[in-house]
Amino acid sequence: MSRIIRSRRSIRHYLPDPVPDTLLRELVELALEAPSSFNLQARSIVVVSGEQGRKALTAATGGQPHPQEAPVTLVFVAESGAWREDRDDIWDQARRSGAWSERFAAASPGDARAFYQDPRRRGLEREYAVKDAMIAASFLMIAAHAAGLATSPMNGWDEAEVKEAIGIADRDDLHIALLLPLGRPAETRLHPGRRSPVLTAHQDTYGR
Repeated sequence: MSRIIRSRRSIRHYLPDPVPDTLLRELVELALEAPSSFNLQARSIVVVSGEQGRKALTAATGGQPHPQEAPVTLVFVAESGAWREDRDDIWDQARRSGAWSERFAAASPGDARAFYQDPRRRGLEREYAVKDAMIAASFLMIAAHAAGLATSPMNGWDEAEVKEAIGIADRDDLHIALLLPLGRPAETRLHPGRRSPVLTAHQDTYGR
């Protein structure tokens, strides 16, 4: 695992080779194994592989090459209104599996709604959902690299255009957390280095 994490690089150029459907499904499922606040799973993944969708994402990124060259771009969507929605399938699954007690499962919907009142008041619902989506994206990046595929977590896109491209332009409760092109690398990138943990890892308080 150390080798996988240390050797992963962000790739800008991709071969046109398609990602096998079975592998793509497995990677998406592995990403969705990521933890989330209250297990609300307030994130979804839109798999964009059609030419029209990839062109739209390329335009939304100002012409960056990744979405057009990669055979697949995964759009991680943060669902800031998840805590308000019916998530009974989540509580029921946890109850049936024995992961949660009946008492815990029964209390979870109310506990989640009570917890999210504070982020709602402070305007942080989006931020909380984006965090959950980013954790899922991190899972997928590592899983993809272990499977011999490359990714590149992308910033620098117009959210309204990305939402239009994936059919959620009218949804104020859905937000774009990340674009993640996926495919076989057409380039090799060396490790650019990381700052020493002496500078970036701290004990108990920042700066120590």
